[in-house]
Amino acid sequence: MIWLTWRQFRGQALVALAALAALTIFLVVLGLRIRGTYDANVGCTGCSADSGAQLLKDKYFNVLLLLGFLIILVPAVLGAFWGAPLIARELETGTHRLVWNQSVTRTRWLAVKLSFVTLAALAFAGLLSLLFTWAASPYDRALNDRFDPLFFPTRNLAPLGYAVFAVVAGITIGLLIKRTVIAMAVTLAAFAAMQILMPTVLRQHLQPVVHESVAFVAADSHGLGLNQKGQVSIPGYDVPGAWVLTANPLLLDADGRQPPEATVKPCFTGEPGQAKQCLEALNLHSELSYQPADRYWTFQWLESGVYLLLALLLAGYAFWRIPRGLS
Repeated sequence: MIWLTWRQFRGQALVALAALAALTIFLVVLGLRIRGTYDANVGCTGCSADSGAQLLKDKYFNVLLLLGFLIILVPAVLGAFWGAPLIARELETGTHRLVWNQSVTRTRWLAVKLSFVTLAALAFAGLLSLLFTWAASPYDRALNDRFDPLFFPTRNLAPLGYAVFAVVAGITIGLLIKRTVIAMAVTLAAFAAMQILMPTVLRQHLQPVVHESVAFVAADSHGLGLNQKGQVSIPGYDVPGAWVLTANPLLLDADGRQPPEATVKPCFTGEPGQAKQCLEALNLHSELSYQPADRYWTFQWLESGVYLLLALLLAGYAFWRIPRGLS
């Protein structure tokens, strides 16, 4: 069975190896360039960390963003083109009957196919994630924003969980639908749904949210806003390295109330920097909800675990169904 599975799968595997070789060369060159820019503008003696980080962002944000989309796309492609056709193609053409009439049981047939392709996808996604994480590490260290929703799912462990889930989901969907093209489309839709659901609904609840009263510090704010109600908001207010969940927090006084408009409005008559200093002198604070920076690896493990658990449940269902629901 292993030899037969390899014979059926080798064309896809060779294409994947060629793509991985090309991406490896590109990511190694990119990683060396990012390191050169980091050493010259951030890690050097007397360099300004803030200006160096901004330079890295200006120079490499777009390319890292595009590569991040590719990292996310890879599990979807593996699930649709490796997982979905693996069983659906044989059921659609009827070639599975030849194997089942031999000494190979249905369960063993499914176990070998599922294990072989899932391990191949895990290895491919793991190597790609390792290379990309290495290449982007100076950028991530300078920007200190690993929870960014555009970057969190593209580094370290998360892509491995996505790949395993996508492939097992594709195999299970193919087993149920028995039509290759439809199974591929449904697999892509299921993966896309999970990629939307996880960051928008589930991820922030994987750990209890921290609620904290934070004193307003002019140096930590990236902007100010004064609405028609006289409320002062601070868009982009940041806790270094953390995932801030409160959008545009409002400034409050010591009693937790909105300060009178007559108190804060005079601060907005000068330059933005003077406005921040003026508001800081009023001893205002904001109520923030966030996930601390030191939970990054916890979230990586938990999110990967969620996808692996879903993959395990899908695989269990496939093994339960195949002796019962197919003729």
